[in-house]
Amino acid sequence: MIYLDYAATCPLDADAGKTYIQAATDYFGNSSSLHNSGGKAADLLESCRQEMADLLGVVKAGIYFTSGGTESNFLAIHALLSAKKSAGNHIITTESEHSSIHGTMKWLEEKGYEVTYLPLTSKGMVDVALLEAAIRPETVLVSIQHVNAEIGSIQPIEMIGRVLKEKDIYFHSDMVQSFGKLDISSISYAVDAFSISGHKFYGPKGIGLAYVSPKIPWTGFLPGTTHEKGFRPGTVNIAGIAGMTVAAQKSVRTLAEDAIHYQDLRKIVMEQAKLTDKLTVFQCENQLASIIGMRIHGLEGQMTMLECNRSGFAISTGSACQTGQQAPSKTMKALGLCDGEAKEFIRISFGKQTSTAEVEAFVETVYTLATSKTWSK
Repeated sequence: MIYLDYAATCPLDADAGKTYIQAATDYFGNSSSLHNSGGKAADLLESCRQEMADLLGVVKAGIYFTSGGTESNFLAIHALLSAKKSAGNHIITTESEHSSIHGTMKWLEEKGYEVTYLPLTSKGMVDVALLEAAIRPETVLVSIQHVNAEIGSIQPIEMIGRVLKEKDIYFHSDMVQSFGKLDISSISYAVDAFSISGHKFYGPKGIGLAYVSPKIPWTGFLPGTTHEKGFRPGTVNIAGIAGMTVAAQKSVRTLAEDAIHYQDLRKIVMEQAKLTDKLTVFQCENQLASIIGMRIHGLEGQMTMLECNRSGFAISTGSACQTGQQAPSKTMKALGLCDGEAKEFIRISFGKQTSTAEVEAFVETVYTLATSKTWSK
């Protein structure tokens, strides 16, 4: 099977795996315990916290380890709202956010918040002028992802951050798809909180982190929580944190060479797409090269995915958290496509191990599907 679904999850890096096992074996103590075993685990925990802070360009005091991106998104948003600067109840996000953000927003709507969902431009971007126009006196929070998981559009976090800072509105960003592919440390100053997840950059599953600025006097979601300074409950996953930290170090070290590799692979897809008008690749104004969203005209994405799977390719119809649902892609709807067109969406995403030969084989398969008289209109 040729794996082209790295935006969904990555294989565990060998060094990260070795570190995980070593930490689980040698640092098994509860980091909150007062005995020597607990102290040894606590020392490793704080060392990893400092290293992750350095890689992310933030202060250590704002790092909280979680079970992954979904929990990080929820808890970070809750933290900001628990310390909101006014009595307002208005939140702004986009139509194309990850399902964990949309789920949180629906929950907040039930709690009395009003949420504005912004569309994307035809180039996959947030219109900053439209965002400014949506701000009201009662707006207390904006949550906009850094990189879209379906088409790879990179949002102007710094520009948005400047606008929101001037208006004294909290800014959260889901950076799950960007860390390990882009230099987060250069933009982290622009937000009040963000989220990342270990398995998106070759770390273990079930581990991630949330950053919330230490300047914000947040209140924890669950009462009586003591771990992670009250940010989340449960014994801290020292082994997972250590493995994630090693994976993060390696990913940051190879950012430049990986970017070149992904650009080269993307060119192969784009050249093939030019050969038929039955295949559309979604191009963005600013885009992560490793994520490619496309559609075969006249062929539903679920069918394309199954045909590719039969031919030995693992691809996606979008966010893995929505797999099995027949609803059209949120990102495609945010771009203005009708339901039928949005349901034709598929996504491929590259990783460090993806080869030129694998991508060439995939585009041949997709070209055959797109030009088949059985499917094409």
